[in-house]
Formats: sequence, C-alpha cells, structure tokens
Amino acid sequence: MLGRMRLLVLAFVTVVATTSAALAAPTCNDALGRPARCGTPGAMPLGWKPSAEVIAARRAAEPPGPSPIQLFGLACFVGGLLSLFALLPDFEDGEGGGWDRQEDDER
Repeated sequence: MLGRMRLLVLAFVTVVATTSAALAAPTCNDALGRPARCGTPGAMPLGWKPSAEVIAARRAAEPPGPSPIQLFGLACFVGGLLSLFALLPDFEDGEGGGWDRQEDDER
C-alpha cells in the first residue's frame, strides 16, 4: 500500500512538473518593443528585437523614479510608524495569560 502511494505521488509530481512549463506561450513584441501576443495584428515575429533607438525612446518616455524628497518622506513615514509600534504598551501582565481571564476570575 505504501509503495503504491509513493508511486502515485511521484507520478503526480512528475506530471505537474512537466506540464506547467509547457502551458506558457511565447511572447512577441510590437514595432515599439512592447509585449504583444504572437499572431495578433502589429506583432513582430518571434525573436525580433527593437532597434537601440526605439529602446532609448521608450525609456525616455517612462516617468522618472521617486525624487530624494519623496524618499525622505517615505523614510520618515516608516520611521514614525515603527516608533508608534515601539510605544505600544505590553499586552501581557507580569504573570502571563492575562487575556484568558474574565473579570470575575480569581488570580
């Protein structure tokens, strides 16, 4: 019985491991270098790469990253949040198990 179970588990793992990669389809690019489904109008052939000028123009059109002022504000926010966590009182009394007791329970 245990041998059959191991064989079934091994067969299941083998099927899952071999079929999961086969389900993914290749991705093509359009003329601007953006990902597109292969075979759709405007999609370039599989393996086609855009020119360096197209890649540079696309990167120039992307929005810039966060400014130093925004990063400083984020650091202050995270620091303030962590300091509020540090200021929280202890939720356990000295004896432990304080949350399990009711008002009428004896100590």
